[in-house]
Amino acid sequence: MTDVRAIDRERIAELVSEILEIDRAEMSETSLFKDDHGADSLRAIEILASLEREFRVEIDQSSLARMVNLRGIYEVVAESSGQKG
Repeated sequence: MTDVRAIDRERIAELVSEILEIDRAEMSETSLFKDDHGADSLRAIEILASLEREFRVEIDQSSLARMVNLRGIYEVVAESSGQKG
């Protein structure tokens, strides 16, 4: 599995919790944004755009299908930024 540094994982989790308007503690690496936290497709696009700005990467919109939880986002960001585990 690809890896994202711990500091980046925490920043990703903070960004996502802000966008979903939930407490960070409510979200695990595997909790599903749509099913467990009520996220819609607009929130997913907002998460993608925020990640691109924060980490200065380009993420293809086809990656949204994998970005269903934090673990998926970590993998997509790692691949987009060239980080390998």
